[in-house]
Amino acid sequence: MRKNGKHPSKVFIIAEAGVNHNGRMDLALKMIDAAAAAGADAVKFQTFKAVNVISRFAPKAEYQKATTGKDESQLEMAQKLEFPPECFQKLAEHCLKKKILFLSTPFDLDSIEVLRHLGLKTFKIPSGEITNLPYLRAIGRLKRKIILSTGMSTMMDIHHALKILTKEGTRLKDITLLHCNTEYPTPYHDVNLLAMRAMKKKFRLPVGYSDHTLGIEVPVAAVALGAVVIEKHFTLDKNLPGPDHKASLSQKELEAMVESIRHIEMALGTGIKKPSGSEIKNMAIARKSIVAFRNIQQGETFHERNLYVKRPGSGISPMQWDKVLGKKAGRDFKKDELIVIK
Repeated sequence: MRKNGKHPSKVFIIAEAGVNHNGRMDLALKMIDAAAAAGADAVKFQTFKAVNVISRFAPKAEYQKATTGKDESQLEMAQKLEFPPECFQKLAEHCLKKKILFLSTPFDLDSIEVLRHLGLKTFKIPSGEITNLPYLRAIGRLKRKIILSTGMSTMMDIHHALKILTKEGTRLKDITLLHCNTEYPTPYHDVNLLAMRAMKKKFRLPVGYSDHTLGIEVPVAAVALGAVVIEKHFTLDKNLPGPDHKASLSQKELEAMVESIRHIEMALGTGIKKPSGSEIKNMAIARKSIVAFRNIQQGETFHERNLYVKRPGSGISPMQWDKVLGKKAGRDFKKDELIVIK
């Protein structure tokens, strides 16, 4: 995680371009520009050779049928969205120019090699590969940092995946788990954000959240619950053809999400309860002191009938009330004047 002023770390925000470039390099480059302008830490694409990932008999998901039609197969749909390996070098170079981290999710063994040759230091494992033993072994052998999405998974699925990755040489401390729900868009009643906390407690690893709900409320809430990574799909135009555009954020919504997350991470603070720098100046104004309820003459004994508690708080604290009672006035006090004890 990057340093952020007084705070030791920042929430790492991944702007998920995915396949929302529709197989067009010009759109992909513009998406990098948009993610960088929004203040995201990374922009992530998807690296795959469709025929290595999807059989010709694989059906589409319901949301894919709704957004791309029923006439073409899942394989035919994915082939339209596929970038050849050489495109990712250009995308990575453009990210470097725009000072945003380039990430891409590999979906097959060949694509893992493509990204390895690009020198990626962090590999994102998508939810659908968490039960793919050969794939997990190949990623684990790279000994890189890993972000593991856990959509559709049980705790046992996660346990097995972690065991495979670490057996191949990846250090457990280099793995971050992302809670996720693999429905596009995810209904709010299925989000189950508290599972993120359960994962953190069980596996003692950093946790984050990959979001597929509409809007930005849920990822912002995830940050409040301790997410250190947030991943969210975005698009340049929700009306473009393709499976993921309608469940993605617009550029303005992405900017709003990043800004909201930055506000929340600052608002979380240190957890130490004490007056903040900005409120100290208000303590004397908002708190109260012991004052004269009426005019009090020198030598008169302080008691509950000639003392009262009022603002400002720059005098003797009302918490000292019992200690003041019974003492004698060292001088005259006018009504409402702050009491002073010598």
